[in-house]
Amino acid sequence: MTGGGTAPPGGGRGARQAERPEARPRSAREAYRDLLPSLMLADDRLYCLDSDTGLFDREAFAAVPGRYLNLGIAEHNLMGTAAGLAASGKVPFVTTMATFATTRALEAVKIDIAYNGLPVRIVGTHGGLAAGHLGPTHHALEDLAITRLLPGFTVVVPGDARQAEEAVRQSVALPGPVYIRLGRSATPDLDDPVPGPASRPSETGPSETGPFETGAFETGAFETGAFEIGRAQWLRRGGDVALVACGPHPVLAASRAADLLEARGVRAAVLNLHTLRPLDADAVVAAASGTAGVVTVEEHWRSGGLGGAVAETLAEHAPARVARVGMPDAFAERAGGQADLLGVYGITADAVAAAALNLTGAIHGGGTDDPDLSRV
Repeated sequence: MTGGGTAPPGGGRGARQAERPEARPRSAREAYRDLLPSLMLADDRLYCLDSDTGLFDREAFAAVPGRYLNLGIAEHNLMGTAAGLAASGKVPFVTTMATFATTRALEAVKIDIAYNGLPVRIVGTHGGLAAGHLGPTHHALEDLAITRLLPGFTVVVPGDARQAEEAVRQSVALPGPVYIRLGRSATPDLDDPVPGPASRPSETGPSETGPFETGAFETGAFETGAFEIGRAQWLRRGGDVALVACGPHPVLAASRAADLLEARGVRAAVLNLHTLRPLDADAVVAAASGTAGVVTVEEHWRSGGLGGAVAETLAEHAPARVARVGMPDAFAERAGGQADLLGVYGITADAVAAAALNLTGAIHGGGTDDPDLSRV
């Protein structure tokens, strides 16, 4: 493994961000758009199937004639065509809005792609509330629950534009179908990973031995890691509570919540669990070990997505308290910008910090009933 680095003094985002030159943030979908033509030029198995998203410029594919196909707003046909190409030895990248990929076209995804184990890469843009201005018909709050249930699927939620590029690159070599969820708007690059508890990868669950005992973050062996599908990234070390998130806005909220908690004397670990399947069970168990519990943060309904995956894993391997921060069991009542809706429905740093304080309060006595964390 390469990459990573040491945590900045105090562990906050500000110190690390100050070390970087200023650059215009990119969206994950922009990174995907800019990378895919060059990958296709280097590998003649790759195809781009579009659904009239407006994301791509046809001229960008001039060097790979015949391999950019815009099938229009017909997602079921899009998936069937992708399955046919994949069955013929090609590796198609299918691009459409996340909710249409996983609801409107679900039968074709399930039967044509998943049932046959075909190497189709479904890239769902406008994940979560990214299309908030278009209303609930365009919100994707169920896509992770759906795709992580389909046999053989790999499910990835990159945390920033750089991770989106890596997810796309690495997906080419993976067997079977892959779902990559991307956002719409530009977001800052995440902090570099910090060393996390070293563990041996396991296909059956957490290792029987390893630094999962109480205080693992204080005394255990550590490893660093660049983005790798299937292996979580530790963004911050802390032994009181663990914040586990996926996706750009939730991971940023978790990182900012860790700063709020530090001001209250609570040390929070932050784990970017960018791959929901295969889930890094070792990292989840290590995150919970010796802490008051785990707060999951996701731009998704609280059922079935990241929170469900983490709770299932801990229930089976290392029971612990789990508090889930995500979209409540309701459709959004109005259209609005993504940041506005995230605030309205409590997917914020304040809400994450409040949930973490409630967990630590259950162990140490106290906690907070202030969902806005107004006293911080």
